[in-house]
Amino acid sequence: MTERATARVIVADDQAVVREGIVMLLGLLPGIEVVGAARDGEEALALVAELAPDVVLMDLRMPRCDGVEATRRIRADHPGTQVVVLTTYADDDSLFAALQAGARGYLTKDADGDEIVRAVDDVMAGQAGLAPAVQRRLLDRVTSPPPPTVAAPRELPDGLTVREAEVLALVADGLSNKEIAGRLHIGGATVKTHINNLFAKTGVRDRAQAVRYAYQQGLIEPPGKTIT
Repeated sequence: MTERATARVIVADDQAVVREGIVMLLGLLPGIEVVGAARDGEEALALVAELAPDVVLMDLRMPRCDGVEATRRIRADHPGTQVVVLTTYADDDSLFAALQAGARGYLTKDADGDEIVRAVDDVMAGQAGLAPAVQRRLLDRVTSPPPPTVAAPRELPDGLTVREAEVLALVADGLSNKEIAGRLHIGGATVKTHINNLFAKTGVRDRAQAVRYAYQQGLIEPPGKTIT
């Protein structure tokens, strides 16, 4: 049996406690050697140029240069270094931005040691190192139907954003917060924030009023009617 090569890893995270905790955990895992730690994307880029690691475990939300931009630059300038996103945020907006930037793996920060080792091994072998939950969200993104049509008025009323109008359309379609999160590939907390914001902006007090508001403002198409 061929001995597994040791992976040389850099950890990039702007929170010292989190960064040090990840470094400590990695130090206990077989076949992983931590060669550097960075406080932001710029430091990660400098360390990659200096140390040429096999893998960077990359936080997404960092000052100066965020994880998505750092990933894009690392993959462009140092193609021999793979990036595994390691983040608190499991929403698909971050996921797809990171994957489009060149990340080959994506783990949340509650991943255990086995998951981290598996993701590192996968990306070093040229495969995608995605947690099972992330793989399911990718599949959902590809196979889920589009949200109901949101009419495009000259200007959205009461300062609503496009995303808030999308959420409102799904509320009017009878979806729960969990179902809306799945349809739009965002977190449940994000859905609650959008609903609270749109309720405050429109002055409605509940979902029934929100549905009535959506139809009155022409934000959604009444069943059986095509808006031209």
